[in-house]
Amino acid sequence: MTAYPSPTRVAALVVAAILLLHLVPLERRGFVGPDEPRYASIAREMAESGDWVTPRLWGEPWFEKPPMLFWLGGLGHLAGADSLTRLPVALLCLAFLAFFHWRVRRSFGRETAIVAACLLATAAGWVACADAGIVDAPLTVFVSAALLCLLDWPKADGATSAAERAAFGGLLGMAALSKGLVGPMVAALAVLPTLVGQPRRLRELAGPLPLGAFCATCLPWYAACYLANGDGFVREFLVRHHFERFVSSSLQHVQPWWFYAPVLALFMLPWTPLLGSLRWHTIAGGPRRRFLACWALGPLVFFSLSVNKLPAYVLPVLPPLAVLLALRWKERPSRPLLAASAGVLLLLPLAGALLPDALADGVGRAWGRLDSGTLAGSAALGALFAALGAWSCARLPASIAAPATAATVALALGVLKHQAYPAISAQAGAREFVRAERGRLQDACIGDVRRHYSYGIRFYTRDQVPECQREPAELRVEGDPPRISRVQVPEGVGRPPAL
Repeated sequence: MTAYPSPTRVAALVVAAILLLHLVPLERRGFVGPDEPRYASIAREMAESGDWVTPRLWGEPWFEKPPMLFWLGGLGHLAGADSLTRLPVALLCLAFLAFFHWRVRRSFGRETAIVAACLLATAAGWVACADAGIVDAPLTVFVSAALLCLLDWPKADGATSAAERAAFGGLLGMAALSKGLVGPMVAALAVLPTLVGQPRRLRELAGPLPLGAFCATCLPWYAACYLANGDGFVREFLVRHHFERFVSSSLQHVQPWWFYAPVLALFMLPWTPLLGSLRWHTIAGGPRRRFLACWALGPLVFFSLSVNKLPAYVLPVLPPLAVLLALRWKERPSRPLLAASAGVLLLLPLAGALLPDALADGVGRAWGRLDSGTLAGSAALGALFAALGAWSCARLPASIAAPATAATVALALGVLKHQAYPAISAQAGAREFVRAERGRLQDACIGDVRRHYSYGIRFYTRDQVPECQREPAELRVEGDPPRISRVQVPEGVGRPPAL
């Protein structure tokens, strides 16, 4: 008789793998992209100035996003974390995974909760956003936690306690502090279709307890920021970055209506093949499942209608999808589809080799730079991960096959991060450039470089390198990747003399 590892041992292995995946190595890459260095700069300015009301970017009020991420990053700065926003976001996502498991277990049982938590924690989109200092992970955490408080509510005999209704309102207020009206909108898209024809229950959600908790959580900051900044806050935050973002192309993130179909497929990797196991009765077989389906489909449809689209907008769809996939797995495990998910691991080391160049210059150029040795090594390592995952799928009992495969996925993603992060930091960020050129940067200005390099240089030099349009200098940071070159500055033009 074959002896299999106990579910408890497998669960312990998965928890350890997920902890390592989310926390190590946070410091191996600097801030990349246009958002991370700006958000970290705002968080640092909040902590150092003591003004926790008005977000400021390089000394100027900045109202594109509410303050939750900046508060978290400010606390990270005060605690001495070099990653500022990134470490608090990772800890917040780990705390949510524990709450997610507990809440799903209470409603659907232990096996479903373990599988759902494993799928969510190792989905590529979740791992990427939990590891980034951006606002989408806090938004997803708080709005998902709020909706999980209502998981049993749609049942005909379901009821929520006063504590759950208050928690729903308070957590929704935290979501409004994370990304404005997006959190309440996601919640409405999940709740309203589920409870249509049940006005009494809808009135309960708008009752004094949840509404009071919501207002007490988020209105103090909104009121304080308005009193401190006046109508400029309303115009920039509410009008431009809520309503104009939905209907106007001026913010330069225009994408076609089908944009989120491939994005969702990428975000669910390596579990995308399991989406093929979903059946109509899986998503419509009872009020709680319909609630989960509305939670997943509502934001997907809503954001698809928006003119401006960014990949991370789809992140709130992942938690309910993970629960639906876990429910389907418990009803009828599909080992071929799980094996197909394990087969995706064959490509992860190759993705790790391509990712740094792809982020810096695009996938086409990255593929052209791939040498045969790297390709062969990536294929061998990928084959090892895929074989380990396939063994879990084929040989282990269904109750532990999915968690064991998730542990392999976590290991493979951890290797990808360890492999790719230093190169990503060097090729798609500004930290290593600033470290290498710090001596010359104090006499330079920022010229024609891509904006993520400009933002990164300003963050890592504490905004000590001005833009050349404002303060020309003989040394200019230019090019892609950036480099310092010497130019002739007309006499009488340049920086003012030091005092």
